[in-house]
Formats: sequence, structure tokens, C-alpha cells
Amino acid sequence: MSEPNRSADNAAQHDASHDIAAVRDYLTGLQTRIADALGAFDGAAFATDAWTREPGAHLRGGGVTRILEGGTFFERGGIGFSDVAGDALPPSASAARPQLAGRGFEALGVSLVMHPRNPHCPTVHMNVRMLTAVKAGEAPIFWFGGGMDLTPVYGYEEDAAHFHRVCRDALSPFGADLYPRFKTWCDDYFYLKHRNEQRGIGGIFFDDFSEPGFDRSFAMMKSVGDAFLNAYLPIIERRRDTPYTEHEREFQAYRRGRYVEFNLVFDRGTHFGLQSGGRTESILLSMPPVANWRYDWQPEPGTPEARLYRDFLVRREWL
Repeated sequence: MSEPNRSADNAAQHDASHDIAAVRDYLTGLQTRIADALGAFDGAAFATDAWTREPGAHLRGGGVTRILEGGTFFERGGIGFSDVAGDALPPSASAARPQLAGRGFEALGVSLVMHPRNPHCPTVHMNVRMLTAVKAGEAPIFWFGGGMDLTPVYGYEEDAAHFHRVCRDALSPFGADLYPRFKTWCDDYFYLKHRNEQRGIGGIFFDDFSEPGFDRSFAMMKSVGDAFLNAYLPIIERRRDTPYTEHEREFQAYRRGRYVEFNLVFDRGTHFGLQSGGRTESILLSMPPVANWRYDWQPEPGTPEARLYRDFLVRREWL
């Protein structure tokens, strides 16, 4: 993952108590809007699972998990909101900023993963979040993170181009440099080093972001969150009725195995949640319902499966 821009922590310091409330309100509203839209698309409502951490020395707070399993279209999907605070930043959060190790923190965000049943409809991930690091007698240091990325099983050029176009347009009001920068960061981040393989066709990813100040950083995060449905719904509307076979379902399960590998081995959000003592069910809601592994499997040349590896699981420009 690229080094975060540390444009002077002093510039990022902010008396943010009322701003955290605004972020919380936005995130809970975003979760509801997305759950309502995707539930309407599926024809089945997302269940609601509210949870609270018992107040203790290390972690406190709670959240709401919206979950859909066995839907008409989505085999599994989860949209989680969490707002937790603790006495010391977990290692995954302070590794890039060692000077903040040992500070208390509050982390709040929305994270989702949707796994369609149809192999021609891609899995999607989106996350927007804010973290503050606090120390007695000092103003909080804040940063935002997030992004979205698409993981097809069977690739379509027009879907990839659409997804990246929406990502670019969400960032363009905040600087023409952000989309290429965050696209590269996404390609770097969602990369399975042990497989020498991209997880999917990417999108955008950012973390430790506070350069333009609180208000503009928050506005950028909101633009990304608000763009999600425009990025994803047209793709699944176009592909939802594409016929598929058991062979394609088997390949989907094989590719989902890669998704599991990335989330457990590399994903910073998963590590943060587990290291901070978060709620395991909510942290692992991104896992697919069915996955498998095959020993040294290779696609047959000239097949759609081979084309996925050749044309889509590589770094390239989509726009």
C-alpha cells in the first residue's frame, strides 16, 4: 500500500466533537439508503441486527448490521455501521503513524460487501470511515478513509468502465489528481501478493486523508459514499438475467476463495476490527456464503475464465 500523505498532523488537528456527530448522522443515513435500494432490487428486505459493546477498559460503542442472506438476487450481502472507541489504537491503525501509538481513538464507518448469486454479476465492496486519535489535553487528530472496488467473476469491459467513470466523477470536484492517485492506491491495496494477482478490476481507495481540512475531507468522503449506488446498480440491472450454468457457479466459488484469502490475510479493516476486539460477526460479514479451493488449477486457454485472468485481473486504465 502506498505511503499515506502526512501533510502535517498539526493541520489535521480539529476540535471535532460536533463534527463527529455530523459524520455519524451521515453514515447511518447512508447505510439506510443503500439497504433500502439494494433490498428493493432484490425483493427481500435486509434484516437489522443492532449491537452494543459492554462498557469496558478497552473498547466501547456499538453499531448496526444490515444483513441479507438467501435473497432472490443476492446470495449474501452485508452493510455494517459501527462506532467504537478504545483506549489505544490497534497496530493496524498506528503502523503508518507510529507517533500516534497508544492514543485513544474513536472509529466510525460504513462497510459493505454484496455477493450476487449470478456469476455474471460482480461482487462489490464499499467503505467510508473516519478515525480520530485523542490524547488528554490535546485536540483530536482525524483522518478519513474509504473507497469502492469491483470484483467480477466474468468480466465485461463496459461494466468496468462505468464503475471507474462514476468513481472519477465523485472525486473530480475535489481535484483532478485524486482519481488517478486513488485508483493506483486501490490497485496497490487490493493485490494478492502471494498469488501475484489483482483481486478484481479495482476502483478507488484512500486512507489517512485529511489534507484539505475537516470540512472538505468530509465532503469528499460523502461524495464517494453517495456515488456507490450509481456505480453498482446499473451493472447488476444489466446483468441480472444473464443465463449461467453450474460450471460458471463452480468457477464463481473458486474465485470467491481469493476474496476470502485477501480479507483474512491483507485487509486492513478486518485486521483493525479483530485487533481492537470488535464484534466478529460484523467484521466477517464480508465473507461469501460458498467458496472453494482447487490445487494448482489453471483455466483452459481461450475460455471466458482465461479471459478474466488475461484482461481483467491486471492493472490497466479503464477510462
